[in-house]
Amino acid sequence: VLVDMSSIAPGASQEIAAACAEKGVKMLDAPVSGGEPKAVDGTLSIMAGGERAVFDAVRPVLLCMGASAVWCGEIGAGNTTKLANQVIVAANIAAVSEAMMLARRAGVDPARVFDAVKGGLAGSAVLNAKTPMMLERNFAPGFRIDLHVKDLGNALETGHAVGAPLPLTAAVMEMMQTLRADGRGGDDHSALVGFYEKIAGETIT
Repeated sequence: VLVDMSSIAPGASQEIAAACAEKGVKMLDAPVSGGEPKAVDGTLSIMAGGERAVFDAVRPVLLCMGASAVWCGEIGAGNTTKLANQVIVAANIAAVSEAMMLARRAGVDPARVFDAVKGGLAGSAVLNAKTPMMLERNFAPGFRIDLHVKDLGNALETGHAVGAPLPLTAAVMEMMQTLRADGRGGDDHSALVGFYEKIAGETIT
């Protein structure tokens, strides 16, 4: 059994699985979410595609690395789920960046805004993990912009192939490409706030 845990296009997973099948090898595509902190802790979220029986057989191994391992469907479903995850994360980071710049320009301390909204409907794992990084100017990579650009590229390619409209994804992709052009591709994706700081002409802190 081959378990491919890289984040690639679903179509690529299907092609690899077909080549494996010719050799009598079963395959799962099982990308992860959680970044470096969750990898270090062994608490990743693992999303898998492939034969259900194969997934059930290797799930105990996956749970040595992850807090959860979910079967999402046939081969390619794991990477489709990862692309959906990356779309949600990217849009969330962009929304947080936009909101914090709004607060800054309106004369309200973004740190106080964060404290006020994190317990309400706007609260999210992304908000809690990435806002402190923005406020502390700590862009040490947990997940690099370069990698998120790669994932959003795969999401857009897949969306075009299946006819799924992804206007928000396309917009955030251009923001991240702007940061890459500024030499910030190695920064954590929380550095997306830098796009807003660039066009607003000031930082949020």
